[in-house]
Amino acid sequence: MPYSEMDNSTLALLPLISERARKKPKCQFTSLAHLLNRKFLRECYLELGRDRASGIDGVSWQAYGENLDENLANLVKRMKAKQYRPQPAKRVYIPKNGHEKRPLGLPSLEDKVVQKGISRILEAIYEEDFLDCSYGFRPSRSCHDALRAVDQIIMKRPVRYVIEADIKGFFDNVSHDWLLKMLEVRIKDPSFLLLIRRFLKAGYIEEGRLVKTEQGTPQGGNLSPMLANIFLHYVLDLWFEKRIKPRIAGQVYLVRYADDFLIMAQKQSDACMIEQALRDRFKKFSLTLHPEKTRAISFSRKEPENAKRQGRKPYTFEFLGFTHYWFRTREGWYMLSRRTSAKRFRRACRAMNDWLRSVRNWCKTKEWWLILASKLRGHYQYYGTSGNSRKLKVFYYQVMRMVHKWLNRRSQRNRWSWERFTEYLKHYPLPVPHIVHKFY
Repeated sequence: MPYSEMDNSTLALLPLISERARKKPKCQFTSLAHLLNRKFLRECYLELGRDRASGIDGVSWQAYGENLDENLANLVKRMKAKQYRPQPAKRVYIPKNGHEKRPLGLPSLEDKVVQKGISRILEAIYEEDFLDCSYGFRPSRSCHDALRAVDQIIMKRPVRYVIEADIKGFFDNVSHDWLLKMLEVRIKDPSFLLLIRRFLKAGYIEEGRLVKTEQGTPQGGNLSPMLANIFLHYVLDLWFEKRIKPRIAGQVYLVRYADDFLIMAQKQSDACMIEQALRDRFKKFSLTLHPEKTRAISFSRKEPENAKRQGRKPYTFEFLGFTHYWFRTREGWYMLSRRTSAKRFRRACRAMNDWLRSVRNWCKTKEWWLILASKLRGHYQYYGTSGNSRKLKVFYYQVMRMVHKWLNRRSQRNRWSWERFTEYLKHYPLPVPHIVHKFY
């Protein structure tokens, strides 16, 4: 193909960037900012969710798209002149558990477009660097792949100890200085790094007040998951692979999904050493492991028998919303199983009850019945893993009780008996519990 006919669009160049990153692990990319052109940002805009909440500017996806070409042309012009500055994010809170709330930052629509473009460029480079132990926010990888990896390691590898770790307030405490130093290992484009630095320093609006951010990557944007992966790639993944593994006599494995990770070790001495090394490692980067949620436990097939002999409950650990434990089969041998964690189960029941109470008189039953079916399918899609069938059935039964209760509270005249409700379910069935992700 003649040079004049070559496709120089960003979408065509991203695979070439990935290929160079793979073939030359020490290659530094010096020209990336120009890839954020109007055609590429248009593709990023089309990939955004159309019904997502707006930022502080109140501009929706539809409103920005009414003059899309003009808006993108103006955006690119400001970026080339280094006059583009991200707006502060809109701070909102979502329930984390029964007592705490998780802060989220909602960027403006224009900032979401730029964040999406930066994230895709970073993905083209760092997907070639990321290790196999990382599963969070990566293409063709999911939390269920991480759960399957944990199952395979514990069942098929000679590991007897599990280090359950929790980074305290990770996204709020990421060091900007360290993160930018890590990015400079691969990226030497000052204009591209300036954009990322401005996003990190943009701050957020809370109760009408601007709060500057000196550390942390606010959750809610498209860029934060990628930056978190890059940060933990250097802080944890590479350190574990190059520094810890060579010092260990037995076998040891790491599985990480975003900031949630497990380390599985063969020997107790190795597990204790790694736990202390983790605390020292994260302290160096201004991060803290939760003192109560970080521990090393024995978790071999003999754990149920050891617990019975020692007069205690068998150890279990939580990972990605599941409680992992040893289950005794009919043949008498033990296998790793999982169930919905108690906190996640209570949260799901509470959220379902609140939703049913809010919609029972908002519209006709046949209208919110379809939404209820969708919510049940979403629950099964995540929690429908091998070994969790009992918890799925309990959740379904609890939801049916809630639905029956709130149907009866729509009016003081008409009362639904359980028999009438059961008959209604026969005519308008809801999705029944089923296993979606089979590990065995």
